[in-house]
Amino acid sequence: MTQLQKGSKKLLNAWAFYDWANSVYTLTIASSIFPIFYSALFMSEVKKVTAFGFEFKSTALITFVTAFTFLVVALTSPILSGIADYVGNKKNFMKFFCYVGGIGCIGLYWFSLEHIHISLLFYFMGLIGYWGSLVFYNSYLPDIAFPEQQDKVSAKGFSMGYIGSVLLLIFNLAMVMKPEFFGFNTSIAPDILANGTASEITIATVAAKDAASINAMRVAFITVGVWWIVFSQYTFYILPKGVSSGHKVTKAVVFNGFGELKLVWKDLTKNLRLKRYLLAFFVFSMAVQTIMLVAVYFGEEEIAWADSDEKTMGLIISILIIQLVAVVGAILTSKASSKFGNIQTLIVVNFIWMALCFYAYFMITPKDFYIAAASVGFVMGGIQSLARSTYSKFLPETKDTTSYFSFFDVAEKIGIVIGMVIFATIDQITGSMRNAILFLFVFFLIGIVLLFRVPRTK
Repeated sequence: MTQLQKGSKKLLNAWAFYDWANSVYTLTIASSIFPIFYSALFMSEVKKVTAFGFEFKSTALITFVTAFTFLVVALTSPILSGIADYVGNKKNFMKFFCYVGGIGCIGLYWFSLEHIHISLLFYFMGLIGYWGSLVFYNSYLPDIAFPEQQDKVSAKGFSMGYIGSVLLLIFNLAMVMKPEFFGFNTSIAPDILANGTASEITIATVAAKDAASINAMRVAFITVGVWWIVFSQYTFYILPKGVSSGHKVTKAVVFNGFGELKLVWKDLTKNLRLKRYLLAFFVFSMAVQTIMLVAVYFGEEEIAWADSDEKTMGLIISILIIQLVAVVGAILTSKASSKFGNIQTLIVVNFIWMALCFYAYFMITPKDFYIAAASVGFVMGGIQSLARSTYSKFLPETKDTTSYFSFFDVAEKIGIVIGMVIFATIDQITGSMRNAILFLFVFFLIGIVLLFRVPRTK
């Protein structure tokens, strides 16, 4: 098809539509159903699991694996983005990671503690597919939108992602809470039904429904993978391939990405505003992403739910609150940045995040968790979309956008690795996620100080 002009409505909508496709991963796998599913695999109160020759606290293991995945993304994305820039086919790399992530989500259907290593491999594939594709997705923003359009289209992408992911989550939630309506077997053994006591029948009925709900969660993982792959096709059809160079990949090109990162770093020394902003982003992003990745695990373990049904429903309702409020948060933050400036708005948002760390330490009841969810949702969408568009607007005039966004993504991923490792270590040593989440207050405080040092003009 004919390549669309930069700034065209159809091109901007196609770019934003990838958020609709891939955000189901962050909501269902990273944020809601998978954490609940993972927790349900551990039947005892002492949630320990043996993997890689060590015994881990269950939440610490998944946090360490998540940190390792981000480390892999941080190390490989410069290589891949360098190749993409050199040969001009960033869309093919975006497709590759999309399909790896989608297949990983589908593979979670077979996740089990008995086969923990292959199970964690599928988890790894979903996570690396999502974040790997974002390297190339984000780099398209300055290619397809003019500076005055970037805040709005970035917020639109996040908003579309929230809406699409909520729709699929509602469907999956219905399957999990009412599995019998979707054909999942909730019957109990005939001998128990015929000869069991009332208490035994009640216990067997609850167990049968729990097993059916677990199976529904497994099917939910398949729906995420299929949704992600299918809906991304529209974005892939409309987006340009990239700035074609006619070059072919050679052995020397493989490490070209690191060379380009060195050039970006060299350019940063000449751009004080971009350099200081990137440092501030590195610090506050590690805290934001860590909280988002562990929030449901925290709610599952630290909040006093009445029973398992209330916990499952409560956690998913909390995630829905976050997603719905985040739509409003992303839009209002975009408007605030237009009126007060990007940096000033980010400073205020970081102050709110800092207060939330203190609040989370003292949360006990489900009501406390719902209040926190609404607050997190309001600042989550805003800080994500504004952080991305602020960096895009601070970039110098260049066609080499992938390398600049690769540098941005590497900074983000290394920050996440540091944040997740610190969080998991505190959780593993102290046995409490409360201590770990309180520590993240420090990152927001430092981030605020660094944002104040960002020059308002070039």
